Amino acid sequence: MVPLEHIDGLFSYAMALTRNSFEAEDLVQETYVRALKWRGRLREDSNVKAWLYTILRNIRLNQLRNQRIRPELLELDADENTADLVIETGDDPHALYVSKVEREQVRGAIQRLPEEFREIILLREFAELSYQEIATVLTCPLGTVMSRLARARTKLGTLLSATQTPGARRAALPEEIVGPGSW
Repeated sequence: MVPLEHIDGLFSYAMALTRNSFEAEDLVQETYVRALKWRGRLREDSNVKAWLYTILRNIRLNQLRNQRIRPELLELDADENTADLVIETGDDPHALYVSKVEREQVRGAIQRLPEEFREIILLREFAELSYQEIATVLTCPLGTVMSRLARARTKLGTLLSATQTPGARRAALPEEIVGPGSW
């Protein structure tokens, strides 16, 4: 049996890769179909989460090769519920507005990152994959993941500091994304 506990994360990643909810649903469905087909070959000690992300990414790369276009990543939290923002910031309309502006700045900055940096930020910070899992998904050495993530965080911090509105709070971007002292 292939666990369904990763389906939401896979769908978010698929949305980021496809920018289309129908394509993302199809991509996740195809991922699970292939995972079910090949589950017998998976070792017991294997990392199922990284395996599923790898399958999804490979399916998408094959689709793109067939279409001969480059992937574009979707704006994060496109269907974000503003009720979550109200809970997060209280009933203060100004705080709600500032939080919304900050989130838009973060999304915009991530969209301006080169593709290799956008993807690694998505996999680490939003899919919450470990460095080793990312290395497996991207089929690159662990050191490459670490250095690429460090460069991505630096570039993201630079982009955010250039777009930071006066008086905006730093809380829009967790320190884990840009690292300590990047502001």
